[in-house]
Amino acid sequence: MNFTLLVVAFLTAITLVAAAILIAKAISPRSYNAQKMEAYECGIPTRGKSWMQFRVGYYLFAILFLMFDVETVFLFPWAVIAKDLGTDGLISILFFFIILVLGLAYAWRKGALEWK
Repeated sequence: MNFTLLVVAFLTAITLVAAAILIAKAISPRSYNAQKMEAYECGIPTRGKSWMQFRVGYYLFAILFLMFDVETVFLFPWAVIAKDLGTDGLISILFFFIILVLGLAYAWRKGALEWK
């Protein structure tokens, strides 16, 4: 097989990314001082340590939200061409829904949706 086009595309991608990083580094303003390196939020200076641990429930809830949000994005193109897909398209999306429901049931049973 001839992979010339693939190699050219790969090298072009690497070159463009490297060029973008180098140009950004070359023209970006530089200002280093102690005040700029402080943690800052909402105009109120922090007291104590800025780094603190959060409960894993926050992360789990966020991941579940993203998971179902991304799956909704996958449903939109299917809904646009649902008539053209016919029975095979309906069966495939029903399979997708079954996987979604099983994932939701698993998360629900494990208590991931409970805010404690």
